[in-house]
Amino acid sequence: MNITTQLDQELWHEMQEPGAYEWWYFDAEDKESGCSVVLIWFSGFPFSPYYTSHYEKWSSRTASDAPHPSNYSGFSFQLYENGREIVNFIKEGRRELFESSSSDIGVRFEKNRFTYDALRDEYLLDIDFSFPARQKEVKATFLFKACRRVIYEKKDTNNNGKVPLHQWLLSVPKADVEGSITIIEQSGGTVRTIPVRANGYHDHNLGAVPMQEYISRWYWGRAFSDPFDLVYYVVFFKNNDYQPLALLVLHDNMSDTVTVHDTLQFRERNFRSGLFSPLHSRDLDLRYDNIHLKIHHDTVLDTGPFYLRFASAISLQRDGRNFEGMRGISEFLNPVRLQSVFMRFFTRSRIWRDGERSIMYKSYNSFKRSLDWNDR
Repeated sequence: MNITTQLDQELWHEMQEPGAYEWWYFDAEDKESGCSVVLIWFSGFPFSPYYTSHYEKWSSRTASDAPHPSNYSGFSFQLYENGREIVNFIKEGRRELFESSSSDIGVRFEKNRFTYDALRDEYLLDIDFSFPARQKEVKATFLFKACRRVIYEKKDTNNNGKVPLHQWLLSVPKADVEGSITIIEQSGGTVRTIPVRANGYHDHNLGAVPMQEYISRWYWGRAFSDPFDLVYYVVFFKNNDYQPLALLVLHDNMSDTVTVHDTLQFRERNFRSGLFSPLHSRDLDLRYDNIHLKIHHDTVLDTGPFYLRFASAISLQRDGRNFEGMRGISEFLNPVRLQSVFMRFFTRSRIWRDGERSIMYKSYNSFKRSLDWNDR
């Protein structure tokens, strides 16, 4: 896993290899209102059961046509309010729905797009989609203005660097976010507008082969607080002979200095699992010299057969001083579970594949809509 912060790596890489993937991730958390939002654009949707099935048929030679990443493009929008899911929209489709460039930073999927203004160092996100399975329409605009960037580079040295390309671009560790979200109920015409003034984060991932062929699991998280802002990232590889990668980016807001630590000791504790949640640790410890970071995944925001999203409680000990009460967003991913045909069946309940009919998708969203209606 290569790590970079170079802005030019934000551009679309036009990955051509079967099973390749690329995504652009944004999140924002408005602590005063209790709202948080996650937006992701995909070219080569690595978690798509349709993409995975096509790749496996091609690699086993039961299908002659190789899956092209852009034919499995997508867009994802999740909105949470006080820990409760309000909108969970994931749609994928063929290359005609996707647009990007290898010369300008920005992506479009249907009417959902983001663009980048280099002079202002800010991203403008325009969102406009219909969600018929939940009888909603969502329109939103967000302005992500980078508060800071960091400079860091690390190459994957496992197997003397002779490994498939997988890259994490830590683009914007912290952003000021302003915008609004409008939700229209198609059944009754009710309109709700949510103003957003939040802290945000943005990164970018890509890989030349399916994640599950190289990565066994990863933890990621970020938190903002008065004394410190931080991002952590821990990756374990499918080959047990390869050294795991652990990274902690720590910004001291009191001295306005940033340090990057990549020789961390890492410990998982308090393991949990379930039918639709992979085996994961609810408590993590990261240590480096005089730094001790504790993460507790205390509230599950979203769950799937291969990933979990948490609201997390974080504490930091540095130079003998304790900093408690930090809150953040964390994720756990086990891409190996994508190989399970059984789990893939249930993953179809979460993803709207353009032009495909799915009983699982219809049934799941009918159930979720009935819960949403009862909660009003």
